[in-house]
Amino acid sequence: MGRLDRLAGPPHLAHDARMSEASPVHSDKPALPSCVINCVMYDRDGQRHDIGLDDISDVLATDDGSFLWVGLYEPDEAILEKLQEEFCLHDLAVEDARKAHQRPKVEAYGNSLFLAAHTAQVVDEKIRYGETQAFLGPRYLITVRHGASLSYAPTRTRVEREPELLALGPAYGLYAVLDFIVDNYQPIVQEFRDTLQKLERDIFSDTYRRSVVTRLYDLKRELTYMRVAVAPLQDVLSQLVRSQSPLVPEEVRLYLRDVHDHALRVNETIDTLRDMLGTALSVNLSLVTLAQGETVKRLGAWAALLAAPTLIASWYGMNFRGMPELDDRYAYPILIVVVIIVCGVLYKLFKRSRWL
Repeated sequence: MGRLDRLAGPPHLAHDARMSEASPVHSDKPALPSCVINCVMYDRDGQRHDIGLDDISDVLATDDGSFLWVGLYEPDEAILEKLQEEFCLHDLAVEDARKAHQRPKVEAYGNSLFLAAHTAQVVDEKIRYGETQAFLGPRYLITVRHGASLSYAPTRTRVEREPELLALGPAYGLYAVLDFIVDNYQPIVQEFRDTLQKLERDIFSDTYRRSVVTRLYDLKRELTYMRVAVAPLQDVLSQLVRSQSPLVPEEVRLYLRDVHDHALRVNETIDTLRDMLGTALSVNLSLVTLAQGETVKRLGAWAALLAAPTLIASWYGMNFRGMPELDDRYAYPILIVVVIIVCGVLYKLFKRSRWL
């Protein structure tokens, strides 16, 4: 996955020849503030026309079946206030979009919906999380990105290749954004799965490595963070699928149902991987304990083998009269043979009981 892309959307498309000369749409792509990534009008046929922020009210004033899609990245106060004035956005929704750090949710404010979702992106081989807030109205879609979030320019390019679907209205643009967010979860989860498979081989190796346990813990922590981002999104998508709001047409709800299925699959995969990681940690701990037990058994067996000759030697190290070696010339050879026999018997017993 790439780094954060702040580029604007796809190249400007040719204007529809049916546009009136009195239309507020400019022939050239207007200059936009740096935090405004995209400001586009789609006509009733799904064709794209770039406009400026000052043209928003003029476009909304004409009931021609068109809708607006404004894309923002960490907008400043002035831009949010202007958009609030142009689209009559609710104060609470604007406040949430300004501060970010919202849980995934969908809320209705009059004839508009406010939606918040968490995004995930790999940056410098680590997962970074961001947020996307969306305002959905009868004739507009506003997306606000915060933190680590890929640009939605590829999403706009894809939907613009299907103008007949884009003609369904801003709800289809919202579907495309949510589908893009959920699709970005899948390669991250796949990477987790591949990493876990590699670690499983290290777990069952003969050599204990602390780095393996540390990596297992890091993976489980990352999966827990990701579950916090994905699990609530299922409820958001479920509400949109069941919604009877005219803002989400029946045709779009079918597409949202597909996104919900993908999110459900990702969440189930995360839960499965978390369970497998928990099992892997337990197995690793059990294997370490067993290895320590085997080591203790071996040490105990060798200690017993050394104890037998030590005990015999300690008897013959005492200063007493009448010791066998004082009178018998074969006492020491016999003693050596006895020690060897005793050690051999002990070794055979320990070998049979698998202590050696």
